Amino acid sequence: MVDYSPQQEGKVFFGAWVEIENDAGDVKTFRIVGPEEIYGDAKDYISIDSPMARALLKKEVDDEFTVRTPEGEKEWFINSIEYEKN
Repeated sequence: MVDYSPQQEGKVFFGAWVEIENDAGDVKTFRIVGPEEIYGDAKDYISIDSPMARALLKKEVDDEFTVRTPEGEKEWFINSIEYEKN
C-alpha cells in the first residue's frame, strides 16, 4: 500500500479512485492498484499494469484520453480523481 501524498492531488497516480465517462454516457469508477490487489473481493480495482491504468496515469480531471482495447481505440473523459487520505 502506498501512502497518500498531497503532490498527487489533481492527477491520476497509483492508488487513485477515478471516475471516467465515454461519449455514450457510460460511467465507470475504479481504483488503480497493484496486480496482487485485484483478486478476491477487490471489486472495482484495476491493475496499474492494465492498458486503462497506463492510459490514465498523470492525467487530470476534464482530460480526455484514449485506451486501446481488443475492439479498437476507445475515448474516455475523466470526471473525478480521489485519494484515500490516511
